[in-house]
Amino acid sequence: MAPITEEVAQQLLDTVNRLEKRLQQVEAKLEGKEGGSAPSEQMRLVLMGPPGAGKGTQAPWIKEKYGCCHLATGDMLRAQVAKKTALGREAKKIMDQGGLVNDEIMVNMIKSEIEENPECKAGFILDGFPRTVPQAEKLDSMLTSRSQTLQHAIELRIDDELLVSRITGRLVHPASGRSYHKIFNPPKKEMTDDVTGEPLIQRTDDNADTLKKRLSTYHEQTSPIVGYYQKTGIWKPVDASQEPGQVWQGMLRIFEGKAQGGSGGGLLNRLGLKN
Repeated sequence: MAPITEEVAQQLLDTVNRLEKRLQQVEAKLEGKEGGSAPSEQMRLVLMGPPGAGKGTQAPWIKEKYGCCHLATGDMLRAQVAKKTALGREAKKIMDQGGLVNDEIMVNMIKSEIEENPECKAGFILDGFPRTVPQAEKLDSMLTSRSQTLQHAIELRIDDELLVSRITGRLVHPASGRSYHKIFNPPKKEMTDDVTGEPLIQRTDDNADTLKKRLSTYHEQTSPIVGYYQKTGIWKPVDASQEPGQVWQGMLRIFEGKAQGGSGGGLLNRLGLKN
């Protein structure tokens, strides 16, 4: 049998992608969602990566391109507390007692945002959640109750030592979470946010000693999560040591099904033809 050429392989992959898209359309029709914004057409993404890997740079670009909401769970929790919602009051009571907000409250906050935030109609980016396998399972259960599933779990991967040098130059716009870097991704005007013109800050915990402790915690937490999403077939790594624009191109290849192996939760997985 003659070896398959790169051109033939690409043609086969294109065919699979077309079949996958058609399958999604059929599923949407069977669920009575044809003509609306079916869940299969939304961006539903978990974005993982250590502090400083570039989530704060990539997430706004994803949001702008796909029109979805960016749910940074820390910001979301603070917003719910500030609004004094029922969930916010419950979370505040726990935090005031020095406790950690439980998984049920966090998942319900995410559900509330998905259902009530107009930006979430086109999908969502989850940043900072889940951090444990039980959280991932609760998130999946909540989405299943809405006849939805996650499309992607993308991990921005980068060497720890490179991260240390990168993060000590990080600048942040507090209100939006947009991040810059003094060397790698500087703002157009020194210490000023490109969009609002408001001042940027450098976080007090953006130092080498604190970062190494945070990285150790991150790796301990994230390894089981990566394994969980590898089993479900939606995990994909992106080399975050590259320039932000190159990282973005890697993300787009995943979203468009052109990354190695195609998009994780698709037809090949269902047929058992993907490792």
